[in-house]
Amino acid sequence: MPLDLSESLVIGISATALFDLSQADKIFKEKIDKDPETAMEEYRKYMLKNEDKPLKDGTGMPLVKALLNLNKFQKENEPPIVEVIVMSRNSPETGFRVLNEIRRRNLNISRSAFTAGESNVDYLEAFYVDLFLTTNENDAQKVIDSNVCAAAIVKAPPKTDKSLDENQVRFAFDADAVIFNEESEIVNQTKGLSSFHAHENNKQDTPLARGPHANLLIKLSKMQERLPGRIEFSPVRLAIMTARNSPAEMRVIKTLRDWNVYVDEAFFLGGLEKSRFLKAFKPHIFFDDQDSHLDPAAADIPSAKVLYPSNSVLTNLIKNKK
Repeated sequence: MPLDLSESLVIGISATALFDLSQADKIFKEKIDKDPETAMEEYRKYMLKNEDKPLKDGTGMPLVKALLNLNKFQKENEPPIVEVIVMSRNSPETGFRVLNEIRRRNLNISRSAFTAGESNVDYLEAFYVDLFLTTNENDAQKVIDSNVCAAAIVKAPPKTDKSLDENQVRFAFDADAVIFNEESEIVNQTKGLSSFHAHENNKQDTPLARGPHANLLIKLSKMQERLPGRIEFSPVRLAIMTARNSPAEMRVIKTLRDWNVYVDEAFFLGGLEKSRFLKAFKPHIFFDDQDSHLDPAAADIPSAKVLYPSNSVLTNLIKNKK
């Protein structure tokens, strides 16, 4: 009987988000600019020559290690709590280095897809993927536009060498255009902060519509129910870091109640820099839609950008402001 992963949290992650393959990527880009016809062969030679050399952590490694550790709570005859799928544009041959590194580290990752230059986005639904982490903007955009699952482009790995706790996994989410849709942010961008506050206060009893990472948050909340102990002490901890503040905070809390989602921590920061609070919360991943929030945080915290859909009103608003 085929394995059904629909009840598991499934993370699809590109090889370049799991491991630091920036040197190999740089070599390929340099080769393809100079001589596209021989670039793939030169890249192949480089990967084969270096296939036994260890790789450094990519941005997604702390998250993956902490998530895989949750499977120690898996009950007999139940599907895994977490499944990680490595998805790579390498061919199986050039991807050997990635598989070799997974074995060297004893990571409990048994499923992978190597597509030899083709996008692997079309296979996400077949793998039951709930979250796709990648370094490829085109792939992330395609996922966001298709609504198959949550997706984000990881920033460069943090510069700090401080390790994160692997006995608990921590997620931090921005609110508008990430957990919730972009409706309220459009009001903010077009009519200003005062109108935004009035709009949200007047609509505080109307639940916000789901954004690109809403289903992921809901899945994480349900996953907490499979884990031992009271939810307040769960090995999965969820936080919302939003620039909202009073009187725009009530709608967020009431929406989460409507979704039956338990969030451990919520920060309504009203313009304070998020990176200061993220350093204290120490998430394994932080999702936001704005580089102005991500870039200060990324030096210390694994961070990932959530793109707007291609037909997003916000995309055009931001373009017109530049």
